[in-house]
Amino acid sequence: MRNGWFRLGIVVALALTVHAIATTASLAQQWPTHTVRFILPFGPGSGADTAARLVTEKLQQKWGQPVIIDGKPGGDGLLSLQTVVSANDDYTLFFGPSSIFVVQRYLHENMSFDPETALAPIAGVAKVQIAVAVPTNLGISTLAEFVALARAKPSETSYAVAPGFSEFVFDGFVKENGLAIAKVPYRDITKSPMDLGENRIQLSMQSYAAMRTYAQTGKIKIIAINDRERSPIAPDIPSVVEEGFPSLLASPVLGLLGPGDMPIDLRRRIAADVVAVLGDKTIGERLALTGQPVTPMGLDAYTAALKEQYAQVAHIASVLGLAPKK
Repeated sequence: MRNGWFRLGIVVALALTVHAIATTASLAQQWPTHTVRFILPFGPGSGADTAARLVTEKLQQKWGQPVIIDGKPGGDGLLSLQTVVSANDDYTLFFGPSSIFVVQRYLHENMSFDPETALAPIAGVAKVQIAVAVPTNLGISTLAEFVALARAKPSETSYAVAPGFSEFVFDGFVKENGLAIAKVPYRDITKSPMDLGENRIQLSMQSYAAMRTYAQTGKIKIIAINDRERSPIAPDIPSVVEEGFPSLLASPVLGLLGPGDMPIDLRRRIAADVVAVLGDKTIGERLALTGQPVTPMGLDAYTAALKEQYAQVAHIASVLGLAPKK
């Protein structure tokens, strides 16, 4: 009798599991039934905003529902992340670069959530190309030459980098290479190329898009792209890996994330739609102009890319002697 009840329990459990799976799959197919919100960490005119507008235009046609772009700049990106986490629904999604959330646990105290578990990856859209530049009149063309200069003349060498992820990466690079050079803080890092062109600072690391115009004047020279391979939008510039400095990898992925408990079937469904619309040639051309080459990533590829960046940040934190803040 006891065995009979045991077998019945197994049958019921299996039936409930099958029902749950079928229900989740059905909900994924029906989604969306109303307006979807993309929460951005930047305001209008940013690279992420441009990408969001291009992608949502196509997704609205595919989904038959409005997709609203809601920019919430401020708080070093925490405001946008908190909005998604607090909403905790499948219609309020984060859209932005991974640089916004992969370093937060080392920068901010008293965070009410851990981005790695509170946000669930959905799809990757594009890479945000970060680049390293020096003054043209400095007379150097490689990262190795910059390191040699910094070691030979530390008191005459300074740098400025974009805050957050890029700053974290470059600080780790400075520590690993035993450099003793000054960091120059900027309220607006996009102003640093002007000082770079006048050799008031000797290196700047920030978005390729922000430095490309200055490089075209001939006053600054972009010597590396912070990625594994050369960028399709700057094929003549070597990558940091090619230059022999993999510790300078800093290639944030612009992507879409949902709440941590968002069903995986739904995430796969949305990811497939995002990847499909990224096949539109116009999107690729427009994003290339903003320094963001289209890099379609489905759920698995995007999840793997974020896992790699979290691991990289953890390694840099150990080099810098930092622990996650409580």
